[in-house]
Amino acid sequence: MDANPIMGVILHAVGGLAAASFYIPYKRVKNWQWESYWIVGGLFSWLIAPLVGAAVLAPGSFEALRNTPISALFWTYLFGLLWGIGGLTFGLSVRYLGLSLGYAIALGFCAAFGTIIPPIFMHTFGDLLNTSSGLATLLGVVTCLGGIAICGWAGVRREGEIETEENPLVEFSLSKGIWVAVFAGVMSACMAFAFASGKPITDAALAAGVSPTFVNLPVLIVALLGGLTTNFVWCMYLNWRNESFRDYSNAGDASLMSNYLFSAVAGIIWYLQFFFYGMGTTKMGAYDFSSWTIHMAFIIVFSNIWGIMFREWKGSRTQTITIGAMGILVLILSTVVVGVGNYLAAQ
Repeated sequence: MDANPIMGVILHAVGGLAAASFYIPYKRVKNWQWESYWIVGGLFSWLIAPLVGAAVLAPGSFEALRNTPISALFWTYLFGLLWGIGGLTFGLSVRYLGLSLGYAIALGFCAAFGTIIPPIFMHTFGDLLNTSSGLATLLGVVTCLGGIAICGWAGVRREGEIETEENPLVEFSLSKGIWVAVFAGVMSACMAFAFASGKPITDAALAAGVSPTFVNLPVLIVALLGGLTTNFVWCMYLNWRNESFRDYSNAGDASLMSNYLFSAVAGIIWYLQFFFYGMGTTKMGAYDFSSWTIHMAFIIVFSNIWGIMFREWKGSRTQTITIGAMGILVLILSTVVVGVGNYLAAQ
């Protein structure tokens, strides 16, 4: 595959925008419990969209899956299943820590583990310390984590400044929240491991004539099926516990069709994050393991931009807003540093 780091970063940026934006359509869903619209959107993001995307853009995907060793399919599915657990527990980290601190800690660990462990697993990490391109890439990873920490600092200040009696953090628990955020971050990083385990699938896809740009689409079919398994089981349990199965046929005074439509749109946008992430990894050259860090960075960047547009920082002090802007700039800088590392490797 031809390396094109600039295009890779652009594709990761689009994926990060999708990841930061997918929840917005859910705000238009009315009179449904969370588990109902979450699994409806999930069926589109984890089952329908991956199958349609592969069928249209990479028709050799299904032949590639038939020719892939069972062990590779198993590990890709398993890491996808574990990633699904991380997605569920991420909500608890926000519940106990708040949006800013929960995002910072969970995504920080997700970026660190998702970036560093794959080359360790592949016994190639030591090689990174002996080349200028490898050192530059690792510097980009460290810079990214620093940017996430700064954004988290700004978020903690913000929550303290705008908290009111009408919206207190009644469930704030630092000890619970940190442990849950660490667990969520580590488990969410399993998606990076799923892509690493799916290398035999991409090899089979290339052999089946799939374009190098789309060789990760069959990997997504398997990995996201694992994520669907976890989320489906949990959502069905919540439907049973909350007696919310009726949501699928009743939206009260709201439009049932609109609920399905906005849930489907949210699910498709969610899928696009890994659709573009998968394409981006094919362009990053020898150090495609850094893709996970770039993906996390762009999610932070665009989620903060959405926060500004929705005036979530209203009432914060100027110093706090400045710290948040500095964090975003550091995250952008980290993607530039990683791009330089990949450029050096491509040369």
